[in-house]
Amino acid sequence: MRRPIIAGNWKLNKTIAESLELVNNLKRQLLDVEEVELVVCPPFTALAEVAEALFETNIQVGAQDCYWEDSGAFTGEVSAPMLKDAGAKFIIVGHSERRQFFSETDQTVNKKVKAVLKAGLTPIACVGENLTQREKGQTFAIIESHIKGAFDGISAEDAAGIVVAYEPVWAIGTGKTATPQQAQEAHNFIRKLLAKLYNDDVAGSVRIQYGGSVKPANARELMAQADIDGALVGGASLEAESFAAIVNNSRGVSK
Repeated sequence: MRRPIIAGNWKLNKTIAESLELVNNLKRQLLDVEEVELVVCPPFTALAEVAEALFETNIQVGAQDCYWEDSGAFTGEVSAPMLKDAGAKFIIVGHSERRQFFSETDQTVNKKVKAVLKAGLTPIACVGENLTQREKGQTFAIIESHIKGAFDGISAEDAAGIVVAYEPVWAIGTGKTATPQQAQEAHNFIRKLLAKLYNDDVAGSVRIQYGGSVKPANARELMAQADIDGALVGGASLEAESFAAIVNNSRGVSK
């Protein structure tokens, strides 16, 4: 059984005070949730305070990115061990915005996945095609490139614990959402690809989130798909009520 995982990616939003207000509301609204793993990913500036506020609760903390070296002369970067020290348990790597705006590649994403694993944390590795690639029929080729890149040199044991987030880039922040059938098709392709790269046990263990305009209204239908194991939520995670509604609409769909 794969336990669903819902993570909120706050992106470049929320001061420390706003972050604490949000997580305190989430604590109240999601107090009794056990069957869904919950993660919030605040900006770096609020991570330590959020982690302290959520200590010994059912909500874990993730970071939105990291650098692949542990330390050194890399001005402006933050390492996985530093994020672990601040309270992070998860780190998002290879988000489409990192690829689009900051020139991340399959190779740099792979370095980050390895750095996160080395620190004893869980990577949330993002994959997915943009609108042009989808319209050209390149969806599966892009996903395959992203998956093979992210998992290159990763052992089967480590691979089984990685979370994959499928992001159809054309559906992020646009209000458009892949239909449950489109999302399931991509998730199933990812799982079959992991079975080829490793084995059925690894493929059956990896949790694959859907990320792309997830809302309370579409969460249950998405989560009901056989290979969708959760969500990486963007804008809807910035309000406690909408994030809590997504979580509650995803309960009872363990696979």
